[in-house]
Amino acid sequence: MRLLHQAILLSLALPVAAQNRAESSAPQADAIVDRAQRELERISELVKSGELPPIRLEQAAEDLADAQDEAVLSRTLNVDVPAQNLNEQMAADMIAAARRRVERQQRRLSDSEKSTDGSVTSAASTILREELYLRKLTLDHAMARLQLVQEIANLARFEQSVLRRPTLGPGVERFDGSGQFLEADDLPPLQAAFQKKFNRPLPISADGETAVHRALGFDHRGRVDVAVNPEAEDGVWLRHYLRSRGLPYYAFTHAVVGSATGAHVHIGPGSLRSSR
Repeated sequence: MRLLHQAILLSLALPVAAQNRAESSAPQADAIVDRAQRELERISELVKSGELPPIRLEQAAEDLADAQDEAVLSRTLNVDVPAQNLNEQMAADMIAAARRRVERQQRRLSDSEKSTDGSVTSAASTILREELYLRKLTLDHAMARLQLVQEIANLARFEQSVLRRPTLGPGVERFDGSGQFLEADDLPPLQAAFQKKFNRPLPISADGETAVHRALGFDHRGRVDVAVNPEAEDGVWLRHYLRSRGLPYYAFTHAVVGSATGAHVHIGPGSLRSSR
């Protein structure tokens, strides 16, 4: 749970500038890729005809690769896209794209300084350094989001490893209640009550079937995971709330030995292996 909370807080605390750079919509990013592709084709013809030096083709190819990585980030790092909409492969692609953009900018800065005899005061170097700084912030943001996706995946795997056992064992509390949890009806009042009690939103880590659950083949529809320790004040309150309304839950107090999975409360019936 602590790791999950830290990832959530880090993601929210990152400078707004870094997040803003990841907010361009996918259609806009795809349009930039299309322009870069057309420019590469145009320059390729000019290089073939001898009107431009070969180095211009290399630069155009790098610009296209940069635009393609920006498109990846626009689909995965956009603040309007919840982390639970990503799976582990998408998160890995996001990190790789952010790192490549940092590396390209570092090369551009190095080349610029070499061409100016190592001067770091030129206007061009200043602009390049500012862009490098922003790209590094974007990478930091991507790392925080990756951690969040990994925590969701760890929770999903942990739940399945526990719920497949004949007996739940220590560290897991099961309450069947009425056996039904209707998210549309039951979740909003819970969120409102939690907000009123603790003056912060209910820390939902997985709402329904996430991209991670689909990738792992787990049916998490109609279930909600909440990143609270069942033995902490907010966890005790949550369990009491659910019991008083007959809502089923699993409270995971202890992680599997050797696992980074944190304590949490799973609202609804246990997640099953997907049959779809």
